[in-house]
Amino acid sequence: MENRELPFVQEMFDAIAPRYDLLNRLLSLRQDVGWRKKMVAAMTVPEDGRVLDVACGTGDVMVEIRRQKGPQVKVTGIDFSPGMLGLARKKIDQQGLAGTFLLAGNALAMPFHKATFNALTIAFGIRNIQDKTGALKVFYDVLVPGGKVLVLELATPGSPRMRDAYLAYFQKVLPLVGKLFSRHRFAYSYLPESVSRFPTPDAFITIMKSAGFSKVSCRRLTLGIANLFVGVKST
Repeated sequence: MENRELPFVQEMFDAIAPRYDLLNRLLSLRQDVGWRKKMVAAMTVPEDGRVLDVACGTGDVMVEIRRQKGPQVKVTGIDFSPGMLGLARKKIDQQGLAGTFLLAGNALAMPFHKATFNALTIAFGIRNIQDKTGALKVFYDVLVPGGKVLVLELATPGSPRMRDAYLAYFQKVLPLVGKLFSRHRFAYSYLPESVSRFPTPDAFITIMKSAGFSKVSCRRLTLGIANLFVGVKST
């Protein structure tokens, strides 16, 4: 993300962090829980492998990785929001997840050596990164040959009737609910705008391929409300 945008987005996520989990469950009717489970289930990682969760937020994906893949898998989360990281640390400590690490950082300048991780996840974070190709190239570099990148992101449904209902909810209802629970209405006005600006599935697949990933696929979830993109680093 360009430096001029980073402070704005970081401040926004710090502000909504205390109610972030509640609002995710409420506004998605708990669909976000199932989406994360499907993303982690699509991951291939050795028993003692390493996974990086970018834009880890409050740590839900990290917890799910350990739940599905076992205690030997080492999971690292990175996020630019101190507020989110603080909540992730509490969640991880409460569940006693040893071998789980958290770092503050930017997806475009991550402090890892090349070929460090067997898999990389990013849930609901790639749309906040303006330079998506640049970020995906960084993701490619930190993966081992054959490693997978898994990108979970909100989307606009393809069906005209579903899309109209979805946009009406996103643009009118969601900001009001967000303001009621988080006292930060702008954050939930920004959300539908960022989703509407996100590339189409075909366009994002092209971006992933341009970053070097092969065998790129897109799985549409819950009538197209979310998409799960998967790519592989060539051996």
